[in-house]
Amino acid sequence: MEQPYFQKSYRKWLIFILLIVAGYIVWTQLTATQGSQKVSFIPARKSCHASGQLEYCMYRSASGTNGNVVYHLHGRNLDAQIWNDDTYWTSMVQASWQQSKILPPTVVVISYGPTWLLVPKGKKQDSGLLEAFMAKLPDMDKKTGKPRQRLLLGESMGGLNVLIAGLNYPQSFTKIASLCPGVYAISPFASFSAMKAILERTGGDPQSGFGIWLLAKNYVADEREWRRISPLNLVKQADEKYPALYISNGLYDAYGNFEGSQMLANEAARRGVSVEWHPLYGGHCAIDVPSLARFLAT
Repeated sequence: MEQPYFQKSYRKWLIFILLIVAGYIVWTQLTATQGSQKVSFIPARKSCHASGQLEYCMYRSASGTNGNVVYHLHGRNLDAQIWNDDTYWTSMVQASWQQSKILPPTVVVISYGPTWLLVPKGKKQDSGLLEAFMAKLPDMDKKTGKPRQRLLLGESMGGLNVLIAGLNYPQSFTKIASLCPGVYAISPFASFSAMKAILERTGGDPQSGFGIWLLAKNYVADEREWRRISPLNLVKQADEKYPALYISNGLYDAYGNFEGSQMLANEAARRGVSVEWHPLYGGHCAIDVPSLARFLAT
């Protein structure tokens, strides 16, 4: 018996849709990234430790170290294992040190989990990590050996964290390298219209920008608490005795952080702080590896 017309039509459309889906799956497989650009370098020797909420890994070059210690506060969704990752910028820094045959510092990567801010103790439950981190420094110093100098290094979330720690405790650190830090000219408690305006002016992605401001509200309860961690407020107390600053940011930072970073660099320099400001043509966390490697090792 001949099949009704609508059944034949249904089968044709079903076959057509299946062919489209199969073609899409094949195309996505063919065009998916097949590998990654890896850095050629000799990984540092690693030892990891934990103390309560804190996890940290110490990295020492096999060729020796220069007696300084860099505390690296990682970016969001990373961890204390990141320093030897051969697809990350940290391996490029190590490669730069090895190529120049310069003795590098010991590096200690600090982690309180995928997402955290070093804020002083306040009204929020997640506050208080700043005091906790500073209290752990002497114990970490014992494991590394007393450092000639302590340096801070961080990117993105970590870039903000090193500014908070270094500008609140300037006597404890010699240098601060802050890469693509979350520095804004307004607070997360500003009006919606003010936030929207600054994202439009800086070209920031609204989803990213508002997401960061919502994150900040998990750690600070009000405008007064925000001022205790805002780098643009903290730098107003700075002078020539403050740690030397290395600040970099991409012009097209999706979080809209280029403007705030530039303002911070200019204000710090105006107050006598030794500043290296590296405005870069690129997006979030574009990094000038040679100048950063030199800053950290000399």
